[in-house]
Amino acid sequence: MGIFSFFSREKKEVLDQGLSKTKESVFGKIARAIAGKSEIDDEVLDNLEEVLVTSDVGVETTLKIIDRVQKRAARDKFMNTNELNKLLKDEIAQLLMENNTSDSDSFEIPAGAGKPYVIMVVGVNGVGKTTTIGKLAHQFKKAGKKVYLGAADTFRAAAVEQLVEWGHRADVPVIKQGMGSDPASVAFDTLSSAVANDADVVIIDTAGRLHNKVGLMNELTKIKNVMKKVVPGAPDDVLLVLDGSTGQNAFEQAKQFTKATEVTSLAITKLDGTAKGGVVIGISDQFKIPVKYIGLGEGIDHLQIFNREEFVDSLFG
Repeated sequence: MGIFSFFSREKKEVLDQGLSKTKESVFGKIARAIAGKSEIDDEVLDNLEEVLVTSDVGVETTLKIIDRVQKRAARDKFMNTNELNKLLKDEIAQLLMENNTSDSDSFEIPAGAGKPYVIMVVGVNGVGKTTTIGKLAHQFKKAGKKVYLGAADTFRAAAVEQLVEWGHRADVPVIKQGMGSDPASVAFDTLSSAVANDADVVIIDTAGRLHNKVGLMNELTKIKNVMKKVVPGAPDDVLLVLDGSTGQNAFEQAKQFTKATEVTSLAITKLDGTAKGGVVIGISDQFKIPVKYIGLGEGIDHLQIFNREEFVDSLFG
């Protein structure tokens, strides 16, 4: 019991520290916006709207939150500003729940999934895509899974080298070919090796460039079709990695990739270095795609399962 509570406490500390800039920025602004007010009136709601929009929650999601707060305040007849934080916490947690975000706290393969469980990772260069793959491999390996990585981002030699380095750190094999090789061929080789060696999890890196939508769609579709020849139904998960520190740019990237391929989950990285953590709420709401992982630092253990209750508790704690 003691060791589990220690790890849980350590995880909570990483989360609190990683979100500290967002918390200080957003809730410092909220405190100033409601200073001297005794009730939640139109001025408080206008100020709150400005705070959320400028915190990269996004306009549409902000309006949705304001509407919920307004209705709740009207229903409860009188509600003072001291209760606003709790009200915001409740409504944001409810919004995240409606968008199918997880309450899991462990790296596990979904029940009933086939073997190997195949994750195809997409996202532009510089968002922390390869780093996320390495950290994810480490977590699955730590959970006792046999993991294979596929270096199908053959557009950049540095991408292959970086994935190989993360493979060494996580102590998992990386299947690669030369720079400029067909990414689908790399994916085929990776799944073939994984099946032959009874692997539990396969994670495939893909090219991190936002070239024209048709080109991106064709490339990702080809990779998927080739993988299905080895593992029917693959990939099980298409994970889009976004850089949380880019705020509204992350929204635009999500828009482009969801047009190009069927994205089934999100990883939002670099939240430790930014005050723009509100982007997690907005992206989850606007795209109705569950946020599965969040990146909170450079360490190999600084990738966490996104748990909506813990996330909201940390922001409002």
